[in-house]
This record gives sequence, structure tokens and C-alpha cells, in this order.
Amino acid sequence: MRAKLTTIVRRARYAAFGAAVGAAVGSLFGRNGASTGGAIGGLVGAFVAETRETADEYIGEARGRVDDAKTE
Repeated sequence: MRAKLTTIVRRARYAAFGAAVGAAVGSLFGRNGASTGGAIGGLVGAFVAETRETADEYIGEARGRVDDAKTE
């Protein structure tokens, strides 16, 4: 349960940060650019969080196999 909540909070944090950066960059082009940039930034942030989570899982599995190989 705790791991699931951590995943949700991490994904929300990355999405919020991505939206803020996207809106800031988009605001250089106007109000519509800020809105579009915020939306795209939020999607990119959520994608980065998901990719990071998947990469962390793969790294954890690989470390476990290396540790198992060392103990054998």
C-alpha cells in the first residue's frame, strides 16, 4: 500500500513540475501557448515518472540477480 501511494505521489509531483515548466515556456508565446505548454508539460512529466519507475524496477531486478549470483 505504501509503495502504491509513493508511486502516485511521485507521478503527481513530476506531472505538476512538468506542467509548471511547460506553462512557463509556453507563456513566452502568449496565453494559449501557456495553456498548451502546461498540458503538454503535465503529460511529459507523468511519462517521465512512469519511465523512471519502470527503470527503477529493472535496476532492482538486475541488482537482485547480481547479489544472488555473488552468494552462489
